[in-house]
Amino acid sequence: MKKDFLLEVRVQELPYKFIPSACNQLKSSFEKLFKENALNYDKINVYATPRRLVVLTEGLSFCQENIEKDVRGPILNIAKNDKGEYTPAALGFAKKNGVDVSALYEKDNYIWAKIEIKGNLASDILKDNIETLILKLQGPHFMRWKDFEEKFSRPIENVVAIFGDEVVDLSIMDKKATNKTQGHRFSSNRDVTIDRPQNYIDLMRKSNVIVNQDERKQVIVEAALKCANDKNLSVNFDEIPELLEEVTYITEWPVAVMCEFDEKYLQIPAVVTTTVMSSHQRYFPLWTKDGQLSNKFITMANYTGDDFSNIKAGNQRVIAARLEDAIFFYNEDTKTKLVDKYDKLKGMTFQKGLGTLFDKTQRMSKLADKICDELNINDKEDILRCAKLAKCDLSTSLVFEFTELQGFIGENYAFKDGERHNVAKGICEHYFPLGADSALPSGIEGQIVSIADKIDTICALFISTQGDKKKKRPTGSNDPLGARRAAIGVLRIIIEKGLQVNLDEIMDCSLRLLSDEFSIILEGSIKNDLKDFFMQRLLVMYEKEYDRKIFLALEGVNPFVNLCEFIKKADILKKNLSDENFINIKENAKRVLRILKDEQKGEVDESLFALNEEKNLYNAIKAHNEKIDDLEKYIKSLNSLTKPTSEFFENVLVMDKDEKVKNNRLNLLSILKEKYLAVCNFEKL
Repeated sequence: MKKDFLLEVRVQELPYKFIPSACNQLKSSFEKLFKENALNYDKINVYATPRRLVVLTEGLSFCQENIEKDVRGPILNIAKNDKGEYTPAALGFAKKNGVDVSALYEKDNYIWAKIEIKGNLASDILKDNIETLILKLQGPHFMRWKDFEEKFSRPIENVVAIFGDEVVDLSIMDKKATNKTQGHRFSSNRDVTIDRPQNYIDLMRKSNVIVNQDERKQVIVEAALKCANDKNLSVNFDEIPELLEEVTYITEWPVAVMCEFDEKYLQIPAVVTTTVMSSHQRYFPLWTKDGQLSNKFITMANYTGDDFSNIKAGNQRVIAARLEDAIFFYNEDTKTKLVDKYDKLKGMTFQKGLGTLFDKTQRMSKLADKICDELNINDKEDILRCAKLAKCDLSTSLVFEFTELQGFIGENYAFKDGERHNVAKGICEHYFPLGADSALPSGIEGQIVSIADKIDTICALFISTQGDKKKKRPTGSNDPLGARRAAIGVLRIIIEKGLQVNLDEIMDCSLRLLSDEFSIILEGSIKNDLKDFFMQRLLVMYEKEYDRKIFLALEGVNPFVNLCEFIKKADILKKNLSDENFINIKENAKRVLRILKDEQKGEVDESLFALNEEKNLYNAIKAHNEKIDDLEKYIKSLNSLTKPTSEFFENVLVMDKDEKVKNNRLNLLSILKEKYLAVCNFEKL
């Protein structure tokens, strides 16, 4: 028999960023609970609003299935006496397992009993486990509430737990489960009694709560689109996906309200206005049909009434105050040109012990110059201009107030000052990519300055943490200065934009600049630490595309000399891994590498060859003249060595008693080893 199960934990307003994580944790925890307790179910639905976490399980088994089990008892010579009668040991075994003596049977010189283990009720399993599941939820800023030792995101106000049509006798903290809850705080039908789990969603909707977050998001989208269309305007949800997610998780009954601000604020760069609206006030910006920002916007009210005048007036008053600040800062900033703000960077610290942003900008320019040389770019003027201006907007009032606008403000001010389009674009794009999968700089100016900026930041971090690596360097939960994100940005730009640059030398250049400027003595291990750090990021980036062992096998060729070539080699290895000829090459290579654990260098003396297999292998190696320039072709050419190598190992004892013969054979294999290592370290494949 199956029944539906409902759990609703009603709380004070949850932080919206915690809610999606809580949903995933709950789904995973209940799946694990049911699996471990052999409870079948049809579907687990997890819903959430800012004031409730809900698990609605469809078709949950009423109880565990009964299990028949054969239990072994005492050995026969103990279970029966000489007359064939059961002894007290056998009688005790039967009583212990709840079976009649007549049900005992003999097998393999023992007595046995077939017993039935009755399954536990699902309600008992839920009662024993749910409080633990809820209090095991993890999230930022968890706190203790009242006198409880347990931590939770917000105080728990009420618990509903119903299995079928019965309340499950459980408690979470001091809240005993019932079948009663509350709907929206402004609803005229606020008190709700849940008769059955399957009626929960409809009952809550009548009380002005849309429990299903996907449905709520769709309501928001449709309401905003209708509101915008009524004014012949548009809203672009693709540009603000995080805002849509946030509004979904801060409302239970979203209603679109059209508001507006004074058109004078449209003279501010659109990126400022939209940032104020979406990031700071949770408003949806609206656009005209020709792509211009409108002075109208939409706010989603979590409201059940019909009179929106106060909501509209309040939001319009707030946005006006915010935009008044923005227009003041904008007017102050634009009294001087962006380049005139360059010297202001001297008063802004980059990092303790590593100078100012002015110092950093100068290092970025030198690194950008070095990268230009790597790429054989002779006309560097625009790139170096971009490097010089890249950080200037950090000294502006607008960026000080709205830090997320760094780069965007620099681009706007550069345009206003008459800087070249590609230079202005590069100022904005040198911060790209903003996330692991977000857009890369489109122009060479942004690409080069982005690499220079990020390498300088990473190298500065590693230098500043010499002797304190564990505390300040990036770890699984700590990413000072966004170093992991910066490293992935560097790798993506080089690889995806096909830049033929030697990252190894750029790292050296950056370390030298920092060391010379601040008289820092570099630890011998710092370069290896940097390369390991970048290698780990590379492995993370391509973990779904390549087997980890491919990258590790190629690590010996120093991937950072030419990352594009490294990825090309990884592609070739990936393609060849299952090829029969390549498998034979790999096996021979591994055997050679196992034998030559230590370096073996010396001339091969043909006069010491005692067997034809030695001569044949030596001649095959001499005849192999393929260059490594084309790895695909080179791997195929190694097929010519497979037969003589296999025959050599079948018929030649490498470790001969004669020391000269042994060393000559090892010297022969060392030449062969170099042929194989030109491809990769086969021992790691």
